[in-house]
Amino acid sequence: MSTYQPIVEALQKGSVDGIEIPASFKVYPHSFAESGTVKIVLVKHVDTKYLVSIGSGPLFDELQGEIEGGAKISPLTHENRLVINKFFDYTVPRAFGTQVATIGLGDRLGIASPGHIKTVKGHDIRPILAQQSIRELNLTGRDYKLVVDAACFAVFQEGYKDGFGADGDHLKVEADIELALGLGFTMLTLDCSEYIDNSIEGLSADEQADKYAQLPEATRNHYENRYLNESFQVAGSSVTFDKATLIKNVLIYGPAVDFMEHIYNTYIKNAGREIDFEISIDETATPTDPESHFLVAKELYARGLTIYSMAPRFIGEFQKGIDYIGDIAKFEEELIIHAGIADDFGYKLSIHSGSDKFSVFPLIGKHTKGRFHIKTAGTNWLEAVRTVAKVKPDLYRKMHQYALDHFEEATVYYHVTTDLSKIVPLNQVADADLADVYMNENNARQVIHITYGILLQAKDAQGNSLFKDEFFSTLNEQEDAFEQSLISHIGKHLELLGK
Repeated sequence: MSTYQPIVEALQKGSVDGIEIPASFKVYPHSFAESGTVKIVLVKHVDTKYLVSIGSGPLFDELQGEIEGGAKISPLTHENRLVINKFFDYTVPRAFGTQVATIGLGDRLGIASPGHIKTVKGHDIRPILAQQSIRELNLTGRDYKLVVDAACFAVFQEGYKDGFGADGDHLKVEADIELALGLGFTMLTLDCSEYIDNSIEGLSADEQADKYAQLPEATRNHYENRYLNESFQVAGSSVTFDKATLIKNVLIYGPAVDFMEHIYNTYIKNAGREIDFEISIDETATPTDPESHFLVAKELYARGLTIYSMAPRFIGEFQKGIDYIGDIAKFEEELIIHAGIADDFGYKLSIHSGSDKFSVFPLIGKHTKGRFHIKTAGTNWLEAVRTVAKVKPDLYRKMHQYALDHFEEATVYYHVTTDLSKIVPLNQVADADLADVYMNENNARQVIHITYGILLQAKDAQGNSLFKDEFFSTLNEQEDAFEQSLISHIGKHLELLGK
């Protein structure tokens, strides 16, 4: 008799709720779906997930897999994901436009999306489940196919029908943009950092004027005719461009605006479907002035672009995995202006490195009128580590020490102000206290946060994984516990954001 027989019989009866199955199996009842006479459900056998389908018709025929006991057992491959997309449209990523709040939930491990779905379900916010940068892909050894596959299968597993997005995050190379859009990504976060001249702020007014004079006359005339000594009413206040202000902003942002226009006209406009186009101008040496934000937006819309959101650089520090650092009153003053500019033009304000910024979340929800995009990523990895620390302290201890030993390597990729001397030594912390002591302390959080790639790719002298295999095996065994950690932690984000 097939080991899948109880599941097959349940499918034949049309319900997989409450069935008795061997201990090595787990059925995800929300995944149960039908297409014609074909019935299908997602199950886990030992530590691997499969699609189990019965019946006859195109869905059954197109899925790749082995026939066992009258059912087709199909692995969660890229090819089978495309089949699921074809027959169940709710598993296809979509664009959301500007009228609904969205949260980017960068799932670096490919296993967090079920918990994310459970977290956002019933809330007035939509998830961008697939959200990865090229840097994250390189550090985790994944690719964009795997990222979207994981999100789509999670949506099928949970039977989630409210919609989700896929974000090619912080892309700046055209080949990567083309790849992401070709794979069905519905959001593009354009990283303009290589076209933003951060050296300008350090030049004197005369040096800036000299550099500006070297620009083509047509460029100077373009900006001067539109902005010089003009005042614009925006966000309830006035923005004015005197010569010095205009020169500085054209030098810093002019090439970036040209780049945005090129990407929009080449890829976004010709995608043949809706794309949520986000502009990232947060990679600057100083906070984004209101004049800078306005100039970039005004230029984009004058050139016929429509954007989904823009991410300025805010005052203070938005570091990885910890709360906001800075003057909250001053942050609120600037947030009001930036949110007002975005609202006047009709796009959403985007907050990058948005994980764990609990002290300013209520302000963001209030001043964006509940229309915002916020990006999280590393905090989901930290919740995975928290889960491991609770149930497998020996593994956590080895990972923690390795992260400390290799911390400096990781700072090449991320800006943090971690003080290693403030992290309690491992030999002073009991197993039962590891999660609380380290996952609730800023310095320890940042050490684990930015070393994820190093930890996941670490190997011994024989080329075997030092941590990755045991880490994933543990989370597979503790699937429910990991989901509960995500529900609690990301749920706190949503609550404070007013969602």
